[in-house]
Amino acid sequence: MNTLRRIYSTEAGELVAQYSTDDLRRKTLQPVQTYANGTVKSLPLEDRTPIFTPLGIIEAEMVTFYESGKLKRVFPLNGKLSGYWSQEDEGRLADPLTIDTPAGPLNAKVISLCFFEDGGLRSMTLWPGEELTVQTPVGPIKTRVGISFSPSGRIRSLEPAEPTPVPTRIGMINVFDSDAVGINGDLNSLVFDNQGQVAGLSTTLSMVRARHYSGRKFIFAPESRESLCSESEEEIVPMRMLFDGQGVEIGLNPKAEPAYIDFADYEVSSAPFLPQLDNLSQGLICSV
Repeated sequence: MNTLRRIYSTEAGELVAQYSTDDLRRKTLQPVQTYANGTVKSLPLEDRTPIFTPLGIIEAEMVTFYESGKLKRVFPLNGKLSGYWSQEDEGRLADPLTIDTPAGPLNAKVISLCFFEDGGLRSMTLWPGEELTVQTPVGPIKTRVGISFSPSGRIRSLEPAEPTPVPTRIGMINVFDSDAVGINGDLNSLVFDNQGQVAGLSTTLSMVRARHYSGRKFIFAPESRESLCSESEEEIVPMRMLFDGQGVEIGLNPKAEPAYIDFADYEVSSAPFLPQLDNLSQGLICSV
């Protein structure tokens, strides 16, 4: 019997912590992390193990827990990327899962599933390159990166896989975040409120026109920056918008203070923003 073998009794089952490494996927021995009260926080597993989850049994190589001991995240795979083991190599080991979500059954390869402490599904993070069509309060949307849900079981947010027109309080806006990073699916650029209306979005293809009742006019449009592909090219910075009951907050870039437009003082509308049409021969920018 291996003296390094440690078994942890959890709500997800009797789990064996990782105690060995290999030359390709698991080069390092990841430690078990605990809370101050001794409850397991993060548990890398020795083998892919059937885990008891609120959605049924799912095989996993890594799990995390709340301080109460309730299951928080499930990672079907937990390989370490390196020059010898790529994201593509790891992805070939990922099996598609059919997940029963508040948006209906969804089938995809997932990096992780996250649960609320009461067992409800909080989010699912998709493997890079995975796309699926999700039924949302504004219609079906092709989705990448991830989807999150509210405690009441509504779609909270998702990441559109392509520019998609959606209705907002100021008109139709083409939503898409070219800077989206798939770390996890908890927070995404297209956000819905509890009534199913769009509460937040990112766009590179729409602008906002605001006319004050005094007659002053303002235009908010996505800015550009030096392209990551070439110093001689520019790319569009996604413009971020957050709606509340009284107005809309517009952020042109992460370093600038956002502007707030109060619907009581301004007449606000959206319009297409297509700077790419100025030079059709340039093609798509590298980050889109």
